[in-house]
Amino acid sequence: MTQEASLSSDRSAANPASASLRRLLDYPFRVFFLATGIWAVLAVPLWLLMLFGVIDAPSALPSLLWHQHEMLFGLLHPAIAGFLLTAVCVWTQTERLQGLPLLGLALVWLAGRITMLAGEMLPGGLVMAVNLAFLPLVMLDAGRRIVAVRQWRQLVLMVVLGALWAAQLGFWLAPYGVAPSVAMLATMLLMLVIGGRITPAFSAGWLRMRGETELAARIANRRWLERSMLALAAILLVAVVLQVSALVAVAALALAVVTAARIALWRGWRVRAEPLLWILHLSLAWIPVALLLLALGQFGLVPATAWLHAAGVGAMGGLILGVMSRVALGHTGRPLVLPAGIASAFVLIHAGAVLRVTAAVSVGPWLPLIAVSTLCWVIAYGLFVARYTPILLAPRPDGRPG
Repeated sequence: MTQEASLSSDRSAANPASASLRRLLDYPFRVFFLATGIWAVLAVPLWLLMLFGVIDAPSALPSLLWHQHEMLFGLLHPAIAGFLLTAVCVWTQTERLQGLPLLGLALVWLAGRITMLAGEMLPGGLVMAVNLAFLPLVMLDAGRRIVAVRQWRQLVLMVVLGALWAAQLGFWLAPYGVAPSVAMLATMLLMLVIGGRITPAFSAGWLRMRGETELAARIANRRWLERSMLALAAILLVAVVLQVSALVAVAALALAVVTAARIALWRGWRVRAEPLLWILHLSLAWIPVALLLLALGQFGLVPATAWLHAAGVGAMGGLILGVMSRVALGHTGRPLVLPAGIASAFVLIHAGAVLRVTAAVSVGPWLPLIAVSTLCWVIAYGLFVARYTPILLAPRPDGRPG
């Protein structure tokens, strides 16, 4: 051990709280994954308590709108920041955001959550400005790295994030309009783009490690499917913005078929023995389900908002949990072996999604289904917080940055 490393170790031992804070700010995934997990545990129960009048929070928006904003933006944004700002540094081989600048970015996100809960006492413009500030800052940090090394293929992520930010702006300007639907569609597209990179790659790598090289070679994206997916997603977004129901239904059905085919080609059933992989496949499989519900909703066959719950709880909730669980292990230099209880968390998040969608389509008693679904969600993310907080606060076992 060098003298510098020895001195650093001595300081950490003398002040463990300070050392943990420094490590939390050493990489974007550490602070933002912890923030995502904690807010996931708090936000949904808070909404139910507000909805039923148990608490009277001076929130910036009525309880339902507050819930929509916090799920679509408050919860999603730190998950995006934790993954993207870590991944972009690897893709571009650039120095990561860390220390005080990272703390400043995290405080912007935290200020958004505080102003949303106490916004009734604050100027509306201030609350809006604080909440709209976070995602552009994330895009600025990621975008400047991408442009610096001319990785133009990564700019598709910036375009999707730009659409997500525009939807957030639209939410503030017209909260009862199409903005929540546009935001969820942009989120689904982001999941399809990022999930389409990591899910087949991780699955093929796992199969190769087990000697199934021929099968691994078959797991790949088809370019025509990728292009079809992007084109149909663009058409669907335009149709939703223009509120052309017939076009929404056709585009949603077509996109459901394309995304289902794309996911099936990744052969998720072949990796069912590995929870860190099946959670990715299963979560993404909720996207064609959500698109089918969106199409059916245009004909009045299911409630118009049912698809939002399939996408929000099943796809978004499951994928965030799965990606955070894997990235936190890999980037802290630990074996890709799940801590105790996390596989159960994966099961619970999808059980909760089934119950939430069941409640949304009015099959069964609404309140008990919502209550049990919420309990599944809270336990799942509570397990993540309990098991991963020590990992996110601890140094890498090999002593490397991460």
